[in-house]
Amino acid sequence: MPRQSQGFTLIELMITMVVVGILAAIAIPSYQGYVRRTACEDAKGALTGLANAMERYRAQRGDYLQAAAGQADTGAPAIFATQSPIEGTPQFNLTIDQATASTYTVKANPIAGSLLAGQGDLTLTSAGIRAGSAPLGVMWGSCRGI
Repeated sequence: MPRQSQGFTLIELMITMVVVGILAAIAIPSYQGYVRRTACEDAKGALTGLANAMERYRAQRGDYLQAAAGQADTGAPAIFATQSPIEGTPQFNLTIDQATASTYTVKANPIAGSLLAGQGDLTLTSAGIRAGSAPLGVMWGSCRGI
């Protein structure tokens, strides 16, 4: 009378481990790319929100001066969040890079140790010019290359 087999053979376990390893090798980099793209898109949205806050500030005050914290003309904004994303783990510092009575430039710099640290920055001017330093600066159209 043949005995019934109970459990898995070593070959079956090895095949399962190889399949799981292949799936992990594909899924983990894909997920990390998704998280980087999300952080980049959040920064672009936050810069647009900061630009809108600057426009509201000018509508109320007549100029862009002293919109930063401590009533300075540049630095961390007093009229908007200072980091992006606003909720969750911060990836970018938002700053007013330059402000005059009639123009401004806002900037998003990756925080040291964040997913996009060392990847450049994003800027947006009062004239609507989207720029920054590479590789992030060229990502205004799409963050897919990050």
